Amino acid sequence: MQKKQAMVYVDENVYEASVKRLDRIFSEFDNIIVSFSGGKDSGLLLNLCIKYMREHGITRKICVFHQDFEAQYTATTEYVEQTLTSNLDLIEPYWCCMPMSVTTSASAYEQYWMPWNPEKKDIWVRPMPTHQGVINLDNHEFDFYKFGMMQDDLYAAFSPWYHRHCGGTGKTICLVGIRAQESLNRWRAITSEKSTYDDLSWTTKQAENVYSGYPLYDWKTEDIWIANARFNFSYNHIYDLFYMAGLSIHEMRVASPFSGPAIGALDLYRALEPDTWGKVVGRVNGANFAAMYGGTSATGWKNVKLPAGHTWKSYVAFLLSTLPEETRKNYEAKFAVSFDFWAKRGGVLSNETIAELQAMGIKTSVKGKTNYKTDKVAVVFDEYPDDWSGSSFQLVPSYKRMAVCILKNDHTCKYMGFSQTKREVEQRKAAIEKYKDL
Repeated sequence: MQKKQAMVYVDENVYEASVKRLDRIFSEFDNIIVSFSGGKDSGLLLNLCIKYMREHGITRKICVFHQDFEAQYTATTEYVEQTLTSNLDLIEPYWCCMPMSVTTSASAYEQYWMPWNPEKKDIWVRPMPTHQGVINLDNHEFDFYKFGMMQDDLYAAFSPWYHRHCGGTGKTICLVGIRAQESLNRWRAITSEKSTYDDLSWTTKQAENVYSGYPLYDWKTEDIWIANARFNFSYNHIYDLFYMAGLSIHEMRVASPFSGPAIGALDLYRALEPDTWGKVVGRVNGANFAAMYGGTSATGWKNVKLPAGHTWKSYVAFLLSTLPEETRKNYEAKFAVSFDFWAKRGGVLSNETIAELQAMGIKTSVKGKTNYKTDKVAVVFDEYPDDWSGSSFQLVPSYKRMAVCILKNDHTCKYMGFSQTKREVEQRKAAIEKYKDL
């Protein structure tokens, strides 16, 4: 596959470029899904689609898929409700209120929490919505659904299911409001080598005749708010509260409040909506602690300082000794895999990072080219590093990186590049089996 070149714009702004993308989407795809979270990006994307449809006389409906996390700002609930009950002549809402496992960084005791868990109904943060399009345990038609399945897995399965639901013919695309400016991972989603639709870099093939599309990938945060003002689009008014609280437009984030990136903002959640916060504290293990210390070194989000008298290796041992047994064993198993991986197989690092390691006296052996899809070379370590202060901190193994994982309650060690282990998958299967008859 040839490497795609970055698009160069001449006398064209991002809005005009996105309209051209919508031209192709609405002319070449039979089924269109808009993934709507209630945030600024997905809200703008949906507004642009509706604007385009009305201006072009398109009357066929588009699907709007929303995963409801139960615990959220009241303003978000109001915006989602207003959006999914408007323009019903053009949209088919799939307002998903299903029990699903969502990663949490708020607790050392729990790796996941489950919105809309029927066993917790008496302490739900808010009642189950009753509007048109709400999907729950009682009325869903998802043939792929397993009780407590991971939120990401449910999301990934929806588009292929909707394609089948629509007859399994033609082409289906799920439009997602991700922008390359937001994060390195989102930039990679756009620029990485992958299967696409008709060689369009802003698309990704998910399954046969099922694609994801990112029509706003080149927009900046400023562009979002310019468009909202110019076209008088509706938006989530939690952003007004964020602004009054002193956040810049680049710091404002609407997401599951207990995910790793959102932990540092839980104290703001508590200040903006104390009534809702009181319910959240009783709903999610560790929420109050995370709100108090989520923006400090206590949960690893600021510069972590090594306590006097410790090496990072001894500090990791101390932190492990403070954890519940099951949590400790989970970390120890993952760390053992990391030790083995970097001592035998090795991970790929850039020549610049390798030079930094050598300059710092960290003993490594370069294994050369690998079968990884990269030009980088594999490196093994003669001794697992205690600290690493050079570039690419998350990519280079160290005991400090392990300490950060523990402090962040990163149970899956995603910060170190891990995915779920076989044991974690089995735990999920056991929960699914327990509740399979619900």
